[in-house]
Amino acid sequence: MHMLDRVNIGGARGLVPFDGKVVGVAMALLALLAWQAQTTAGGNMAALAVVGALMGMTLYHASFGFTAAWRRFTSTGDGQGLRAQMLMLGLAVCLFFPALAAGELFGRPVFGFVMPVGVSVVIGAFIFGLGMQLGGGCGSGTLFTVGGGSTRMLLTLFFFIVGSVLAVGHLPFWYGLPNIGSVSAIATLGLWPALLLHLACFAGIAALVFGIERRRGVSRAPATAADWLKGPWPIFAGAVALALLNFATLWLAGRPWGITSAFVLWGGKGLDATGVELATWTNWGGLMGPIESSIFFDVTSVMNFGIVLGAMAAAGLAGKFKPELALSRGDILSAVIGGLLLGYGARLAFGCNIGAFFSGIASGSLHGWVWLAAAFAGSVIGVRLRPLFGQSRT
Repeated sequence: MHMLDRVNIGGARGLVPFDGKVVGVAMALLALLAWQAQTTAGGNMAALAVVGALMGMTLYHASFGFTAAWRRFTSTGDGQGLRAQMLMLGLAVCLFFPALAAGELFGRPVFGFVMPVGVSVVIGAFIFGLGMQLGGGCGSGTLFTVGGGSTRMLLTLFFFIVGSVLAVGHLPFWYGLPNIGSVSAIATLGLWPALLLHLACFAGIAALVFGIERRRGVSRAPATAADWLKGPWPIFAGAVALALLNFATLWLAGRPWGITSAFVLWGGKGLDATGVELATWTNWGGLMGPIESSIFFDVTSVMNFGIVLGAMAAAGLAGKFKPELALSRGDILSAVIGGLLLGYGARLAFGCNIGAFFSGIASGSLHGWVWLAAAFAGSVIGVRLRPLFGQSRT
């Protein structure tokens, strides 16, 4: 069983002694990250490192994955994860929409992720959804399971980066395919109609999911936190925490939470360090500034590092940080293929389950809804393909 599916197992996790060494290393590295971010880019960047760490802890303790939640709903009708996602989105739009309509939050200018809606989003999101199920994680899921000690997901992350790099040179073609441009519900409908429409959609989806659960006989006892420090947390508590932390990101960074743009930067920096002349590659010229600058100027990278370290600390507190070095041929093959699909698809679709889906919908962008539909379709196909790699459909 893959780690992303396993972190929520064991209601008595609070009885497991925490691993002080792992927690100590994670906290020391987080302090170093925050200090370096502060030194390089200022106090806001240091605060974003901490926000990232809190996200990582939340994702791990609440086992808040998109991949496993979609797979369980597809295979068994268990829609708890989907309903939690609707709660997260409902709270997010209540927080985001007024700030985005005003163009500022607590005196700071802010903007949302409103991207073009077109063929590239549909194809990219479908590819991403397929890669989620083969690779075993999404954008956020890959990071928090790496932090939790999953060596398989480290392999997925590597090829996630490779897929992102490969996509860059092809973007002019994909972005040149038919599209209707960017569509903002806030700008098109106005604040209150857009907000009410979104809340109605979330409620409708949650009701539909609940109805499917009842028809398929899925029942679940209400979850309570075993230990708020050691976990596990109820998934709905994780939904609330992630919405609030994304709102904090909007305030501190001036824009919502994203993940996968950093993977292009990491891949570019790695190639540049080996002497590759990236400036001569198609579509890479505009990326040379960030590649040649300190990585601590990049909000997404700093937050991603924080997510990994926060999840590492959470795994240590839970006594569950135990990397597994043995990987089957199916594990390796699915991680490679899944990672490549994740990276390539995310670039075509203007982001992953966080930047395109969560933050896109929270920004009132139509592309977030299109991403959801296409990625879910890809995920359904991916679930059916998992047995080919020795993986369970549940």
